[in-house]
Amino acid sequence: MRTPPIRTVRPPRAPAPRRVRSLRTAGGLSVRLDVRTAVVVLSLLAAAAAAGVALIGTGDFPIPAADVIRTLFGGGSVSQRFVVEELRLPRVLVGLLVGASLGLGGALFQSISRNPLGSPDVLGLGQGSTAGALVVIVLFSGSATEVALGALGGGLVTGLAIYLLAWRRGVHGYRLVLVGIGVSAVVTALNGYLLTKADIVDAARAVVWMTGSLDGRGWEQVLPLLVLCGVLVPLVLANARGLRMTEMGDDVSYALGVSVERTRLLLMAAAVLLTAGATAAAGPVGFVALTAPQLARRLTRAPGPNLVASMCMGATLLVVADWASQRAFGADRLPVGVVTGVLGGAYLLWLLVTERRAGRI
Repeated sequence: MRTPPIRTVRPPRAPAPRRVRSLRTAGGLSVRLDVRTAVVVLSLLAAAAAAGVALIGTGDFPIPAADVIRTLFGGGSVSQRFVVEELRLPRVLVGLLVGASLGLGGALFQSISRNPLGSPDVLGLGQGSTAGALVVIVLFSGSATEVALGALGGGLVTGLAIYLLAWRRGVHGYRLVLVGIGVSAVVTALNGYLLTKADIVDAARAVVWMTGSLDGRGWEQVLPLLVLCGVLVPLVLANARGLRMTEMGDDVSYALGVSVERTRLLLMAAAVLLTAGATAAAGPVGFVALTAPQLARRLTRAPGPNLVASMCMGATLLVVADWASQRAFGADRLPVGVVTGVLGGAYLLWLLVTERRAGRI
């Protein structure tokens, strides 16, 4: 009887180690730099800049990319400077700031809830901001500034309600998502009721705002968003280490000296403010906050919240979507919220199928 040959079983190959460099500053502070993440962030910034230049040159008065760049650096003709600096540059800056705010807010919520569905779109913050804007439009016929303030207030009230309803000896991830879905349903019903009580002019104005668009955005929207991001982004990045520790569980975080609830409350407040501010500036632009952190994580392949990469991905997504909405449909230009809603809805379906196959839902 022949003895079967002995086969050597090779152990599975270990994953290749990530290239991480340690940078030491003059003050002795050591900073770890992931090479792949840095390359992804730089690539996204370059893509956002290229899309912004292309968007500035797109319109009824087309401008070549070289002339756009020349005008941005002080050259160009008088007509080109007027079109670029007064009409199109503010729109692009609002798009970049809104996308960055939504991407960062989505990354914070997904990290705090430890759930890929923990997004402002799913939790109802966008619907809450919409309710605040509808109250101002329908009941008070407010101006554009008052509508923006109403949207900001509605987002803050909704975020506070979700946090208080989800609190039970702390905020658990799945409880936060479930409470957010319930609050979203209630606020959506309230929005429908407000629309039925509005007259035809206010209802049409409200529907246009609810679509989410960058049309007509100017410097008056750029400055508040710039101040908001200038205050909140450094605050969030300064607490990024504590957020990364909380992803390992509350017990481990406490053992490492992290004040879990304080960090969670501070970053949730920052995420609510970022989302509400972005919604107040451009309306409820859907699914950017959901897709940007997930795409950033897949590109960087790095653990943790990927805050900077998510912020850059959100800015790139929104500007590219706005450019596509103007170029892909000819004269029938769509609001950017329609484009992001279609793409984000398809991504959400794919994400749900993937999570179900993995047995996580």
